[in-house]
Amino acid sequence: MIQFGNASRPRGRRTIGRALLMTALLAAAPMVPAAAAPQAPAPTAQVRSTVPAYQQVAHFYGAYIDAVTVEGGGKLATALRSFYLTPGLRSQLRTWEARNHADGVLRAQNTPLAFRVTAGDSGAGHTWSKVRLTWSGGKHPTYSNLTVQSDLQTGKISGIR
Repeated sequence: MIQFGNASRPRGRRTIGRALLMTALLAAAPMVPAAAAPQAPAPTAQVRSTVPAYQQVAHFYGAYIDAVTVEGGGKLATALRSFYLTPGLRSQLRTWEARNHADGVLRAQNTPLAFRVTAGDSGAGHTWSKVRLTWSGGKHPTYSNLTVQSDLQTGKISGIR
């Protein structure tokens, strides 16, 4: 018999029924043939995201800024680039970074205090988002603006200007 919670407390019919049902299901699980078990769909080369492109860009910049702030651009920042950016953009960023001695995603040598992403125009299989990076606070904050291109088919970021 499976016991839940405090053993001294009286059990209701519903709790005992659930325990018996769980026991029966657990006992029957090994008897289900492998062919009858549900299988995950085969992975495809291109997966279309249900999240709007500008929101994907916001997710990337939020996680990337946190990763760069915490670990200075270590393994997590590299993993985020691999997941969110196209291989072509990663190659372009490496070239840009070698030439400019700065982070190509942020277009700077340090990390911003905040960021804001807004949706932009779409066309020819791409969409563009506006990213505003805030570099200083106070009465007169300093901003820089980026235009981020995303591929509508894959949802990956394919350009940063």
